[in-house]
Amino acid sequence: MQGVRSADDLSFVESYQESLRETLATVDMSRVAEAIRWFEETRDAGGSIFVCGNGGSASSASHFVCDMVKGASYSKRSRFRIQALTDSLPTITAYSNDVGYSSVFVEQLRNFARKGDLVMCLSGSGKSPNVVETARYARSIGCRTIGLTGFDGGELARQVDLNIHADSPHMGRIEDAHMIVCHTIAYYFIER
Repeated sequence: MQGVRSADDLSFVESYQESLRETLATVDMSRVAEAIRWFEETRDAGGSIFVCGNGGSASSASHFVCDMVKGASYSKRSRFRIQALTDSLPTITAYSNDVGYSSVFVEQLRNFARKGDLVMCLSGSGKSPNVVETARYARSIGCRTIGLTGFDGGELARQVDLNIHADSPHMGRIEDAHMIVCHTIAYYFIER
C-alpha cells in the first residue's frame, strides 16, 4: 500500500481537514440538540419520521435512516418509525416520469405523513425544488420540519421550523458536516 506520495498530497489532505473543522465550527450544536429532542418526542408519541435529499444528500438520508432503524431501535424499548423517501426507486422513477421530479418526495408524504410527524430535509444548496416543496407541504399539514443546509441556506432554510446550517460554499464539506449531524443524532439514541 502506497502512502502519501508528496508534500503537495499531504498539504491537500491537511487543508481539507482544517477546512472541515472550520465548517463544523459553524454548525449551531444547540439546534442539533433541539433536533434530538424532536426525534425523541416524535418517537415517544408514536409518530413517523421522514427523511429526504438528492444526490449525496439522498445517500446521507438513507444512511441516517439505516442508523435509526437498526442502531437506534434494535433491542430498545422504544423504536423509531422512520423512513427515507429516497429509498423506493420504483416510486421515485414513476413519479419522475409521470408527474415530474419535483413531486417525488411530497407525493409520498401525501400517502404517509400525518399531523405531528417529523420531516427532515437535506440539501446542500437549500434550493432543490423537490426538497423545498416537501418541507412546505409537511408544515402545511402540521408536521415539524428540520432542514440541513449549506451555502446560504437557500429557500429550504426559510421553509423549515429548525434549520441546521453548515456555512460553507463547498459541497463536500457541507455533506461531511451533515453526516456528522446525522451521526450525532443517531448515536445519542444508540449509546444511551
